[in-house]
Amino acid sequence: MDSIKLILKIVENEKILSNPPNNSYFCLMGKKKTDKIVFENVKILDAGAKGVSVAKAPDGKVIFLPNVVPGDVVDVQTMKKRKAYYEGKAIKIHEFSEHRIEPVCEHFGACGGCKWQNMKYSQQLFYKNQEVYNNLKRIGKIELPEFEPILGSEKQLFYRNKMEFGFSNARWMTDAEIQSGTEFDNKNALGFHIPRMWDKILDIEKCHLQEDPSNEIRNEIKRFANENNLTFFNARAVEGLLRTLMIRTASTGELMVLIQFYENDKNGIELMMNFLAERFPQITSLQYVINQKLNDTLYDQDIILFKGRDYILEEMEGLHFSINAKSFYQTNSDQAYELYKITREFAGLTGNETVYDLYTGTGTIAQFVSKKAKKVIGVEAVPEAIIDAKANATRNNITNCEFYVGDMKNVFNDEFINQHGQPDVIITDPPRDGMHKDVVEMLLKTDVPKIVYVSCNSATQARDLALMDEKYKVVRVRPVDMFPQTHHVENVVLLEKR
Repeated sequence: MDSIKLILKIVENEKILSNPPNNSYFCLMGKKKTDKIVFENVKILDAGAKGVSVAKAPDGKVIFLPNVVPGDVVDVQTMKKRKAYYEGKAIKIHEFSEHRIEPVCEHFGACGGCKWQNMKYSQQLFYKNQEVYNNLKRIGKIELPEFEPILGSEKQLFYRNKMEFGFSNARWMTDAEIQSGTEFDNKNALGFHIPRMWDKILDIEKCHLQEDPSNEIRNEIKRFANENNLTFFNARAVEGLLRTLMIRTASTGELMVLIQFYENDKNGIELMMNFLAERFPQITSLQYVINQKLNDTLYDQDIILFKGRDYILEEMEGLHFSINAKSFYQTNSDQAYELYKITREFAGLTGNETVYDLYTGTGTIAQFVSKKAKKVIGVEAVPEAIIDAKANATRNNITNCEFYVGDMKNVFNDEFINQHGQPDVIITDPPRDGMHKDVVEMLLKTDVPKIVYVSCNSATQARDLALMDEKYKVVRVRPVDMFPQTHHVENVVLLEKR
């Protein structure tokens, strides 16, 4: 489709930020506002990057707009004009796409978290598969095998094992609330940030991403705080007691709740924590943080255990993994299991191989494949993750896994290979930025027969595959949907030495 080529060229050349907040538009600095234009009866052609949809204006320019589905015919009001495209929103729908469905969430359109909830799941999978193919073909410019069918998620709702919510004393008002003219005395909110609005929180009544008791816990915290006059955070004034809430669940039924407080109010903190301990005795790990930084990241914070233990346990094929407040673990437990099975299948292990697991994290993939390998060597830059990996290996009585800390581009070198042996298979699961060029060069130098590349960003994966193409051929590709109702997609590629 010519429109797809144009879209990809615009994204590549102008590096646009194409996930505007719902019912809104981009706010890029240094651009002048232009008069708004209305285009009538515009057909939505495609799903674009980061969840927005794509149409074409009568003058040939591309239009990016949220909350519509390919196949819809709409009137578009432009909000911004760029050199080669418009940013706009649909103000009237004339024809509904055959792929459109009714969103189940009452917050759809304001929240911005599940941008594709108004699209049939089969069509979501189609566009995710298409994105992977386009990236590998356009950026990688490599020969590709026939894709194996994208693996959809059995659960399309209530699939996440981790959710984070923010408190605010000045909640985001929806269009309907503003237009109602009603005065709201209580503006406290516990919910999600409005996209690209760091100080705006949308109050959430029911979220469809995490199984109960997640919604009940969040709503009870909000009710109790309001009844007891516990202050909600104000991001602009930088004041208030309650700052953030994190809820983690596990397939084992274990449950972690962590609250970040801004003010060190001992009475208020104990009041809230005692309430949670009594109201929800099923909480396995109840913890809190007093965080007075300007940002709410946990990684440099001291976490205080209030009740239970400081971790919960996840289980996969009889293996148990401890998840603490700072741990990285795939946020869709069921689909993580499927992803790891595909990774192990692509590796084709017989029990005699030395396997390197690069970017091992807490060592979940390393331990998952270990029973079919002679030895697995995991490498990760985050020291806390390696501590978890070693503890999990001990818990699981795994003796053929070794874990090492270090920046991959510095650790993964000739000396490392001489020390640990020539790998027969390398599994690599880098962050969204992909692999550093030095790591790619070292991969080529190892002369390893097989590489299994797991990626959450097929664009950077494609870049890396292009760098390896002269020596390694892509022989298998299978996308995996970890995040239904969103544009995100994982991809697993098997490379074999030419």
